[in-house]
Amino acid sequence: MSVELDYLKKKQPATESTEARFVSRLTKNTYAMVLAGGRGSRLHDLTSWRAKPAVPFGGKFRIIDFVLSNCVNSGIRRIGVATQYKSHSLIQHIQRGWSFLNGQFGEYLDLLPAQQRVSEDQWYQGTADAVFQNLDIIRSAKCEYVVILAGDHIYKMDYGKLLAFHVEKKADMTVACLQVPVTEAYAFGVMGVNEESRVVEFVEKPSNPPSIPGNPDKSLASMGIYVFNTQFLIEQLIRDADNPHSTHDFGKDLIPHMVEKYRVFAQGFEQSCVGMGDDKIPYWRDVGTIDSYWEASMEMTKVVPDLNMYDQEWPIWTHQEQLPPAKFVFDEPNRRGCAVDSVVSGGCIVSGSTVKRSMLFSDVRVNSYSLIEDSVILPDVDVGRYVVIKRAIIDKGCNIPDGLEIGVDIESDKKRFYVSENGITLVTPDMLGQIVHTIR
Repeated sequence: MSVELDYLKKKQPATESTEARFVSRLTKNTYAMVLAGGRGSRLHDLTSWRAKPAVPFGGKFRIIDFVLSNCVNSGIRRIGVATQYKSHSLIQHIQRGWSFLNGQFGEYLDLLPAQQRVSEDQWYQGTADAVFQNLDIIRSAKCEYVVILAGDHIYKMDYGKLLAFHVEKKADMTVACLQVPVTEAYAFGVMGVNEESRVVEFVEKPSNPPSIPGNPDKSLASMGIYVFNTQFLIEQLIRDADNPHSTHDFGKDLIPHMVEKYRVFAQGFEQSCVGMGDDKIPYWRDVGTIDSYWEASMEMTKVVPDLNMYDQEWPIWTHQEQLPPAKFVFDEPNRRGCAVDSVVSGGCIVSGSTVKRSMLFSDVRVNSYSLIEDSVILPDVDVGRYVVIKRAIIDKGCNIPDGLEIGVDIESDKKRFYVSENGITLVTPDMLGQIVHTIR
């Protein structure tokens, strides 16, 4: 009998643009381990005071909200979040925004900061080691399956479909994969598979990547999303921990070993992606650089963005601040408060200024006679009068002085701020010589 028949259909209005949502016994019997301890160094000063998963994204969310929402929407409500670097704001956000899980019904979210649980002289040494150091937590969950997830990517995915594929294939491990052009696969861990989707080869950042059978122009790149049978995972982590030559990383050490000896399968992301558009290209973004973060944010301001944040069937959950509605004031020829092709969050006031193709997070104040174009303004920013901001990211808590121009003269910006390879200017309170008293 197909595992799909075990699904319990959740009723919802039937429309042409939505698919039926399912919660299954598989997801209810699964523990999710979210790895959220990354430094995010390629985001430069944007991660000076916060971990990458805590970086704001999408107008009101944090990056980690997307993977946690995928878990909850899929029916996985036993979750561990492993944190490490600069994790205070991340932990605070999770405590405030994700406390709705009810322990009386077997739902919970464990915060798992690096505690030197195994050795007194080491923190998490790699992705596999982060899971290994929390084996007692995994055992105590008494789940049949474990899903390992990265906490720093933007996507919508039904993990139930991935679990169903895993069980139907009688796999020991299943890897979610993204189709990428062969010419770009050198930046990923790449799976070589046969016609049955069984992994026969795994190469980390290859110069000559294997292609998909029947599709020589595409390769299967690992998304860092793994499904394990729990007991099998425990055995493999213990074996790897005893290997003094291992770097204790899933991609570098565990997967190559398992491919040779066990049943490892790969599922294409398109089979479990939620809310694919008319082009049928699954939405997945690694916003790990200033340029990619800016580009993904600008995509959200399009008339029809690739990622639908207004999808009520697969909502993105987050800490919901109690803020008044956004407000636009003054309607004079040279002093008109307006926003065009932009995302403006609660608590914002655009006073006699113009905002174009930009994203304003919560509690942003834009004072009169200013212009903001193609920019991302994070929460609690005050933009003074006669300010011009173009192609920029303004970090949380900045007070932009009257008359300052950002993104107009790139050479001038480089002397004061950080300018990316593609000419995106990043401004933080530290660069402005300002002290921020709020937690990032």
